Amino acid sequence: MTTTIVLATRNKGKIAELERTLSDFGLTVIGLDAFPEIGDIVEDGVTFEENSLIKARTVALATGHIAVADDSGLEVDALNGAPGVYSARYSSDRPDLPGPGVDDRNNQKLLEALAAVPDEKRTARFRCVMSAYAPNGEYITASGAWEGRIGHEYKGDNGFGFDPLFIDPVDGKHSAELPKEEKNRRSHRGNALKALLVKWPAFWAKVNNG
Repeated sequence: MTTTIVLATRNKGKIAELERTLSDFGLTVIGLDAFPEIGDIVEDGVTFEENSLIKARTVALATGHIAVADDSGLEVDALNGAPGVYSARYSSDRPDLPGPGVDDRNNQKLLEALAAVPDEKRTARFRCVMSAYAPNGEYITASGAWEGRIGHEYKGDNGFGFDPLFIDPVDGKHSAELPKEEKNRRSHRGNALKALLVKWPAFWAKVNNG
């Protein structure tokens, strides 16, 4: 028997990736495009876990299907963990920064904030929390991280957000320089999904026996 899981995104790449991973569990993954009545979900939590659960719970209760959602961002140690949950809107207070898009302004603000910080103190990580929520109220969460540091300049075209500045310590390449499959193997999102799948059998049993 095939069961439908709703991934709380309209990103077709994410949907295809999760479907490949969950196919062994007999699960079919669809995205929010299948439910146009669900508008933008307000993510007003103060942690990645809270925002992830807000999205997953909202979608599960609206659709009647198990929903999977994630929330992620960049934590920079020299900035006391900022931008954190505010990563996507980090530069909202700096409309003066150059660049045609939000990603450009976010990266420019980060470079400014770290201008006087030496390499050894530019440590950072991408963090992701992923949640699965069932209509009966059962849920699980799992987190993943990708450790690295922040560079001084942009490199690479394969990415978005802070990828052009984030350096992987394994080979010194910026995230945006990595091929998509290699990035997925190393990434915070991939690590969070692996951790979620470890918890999936027990969660699945509770959902079906609840």
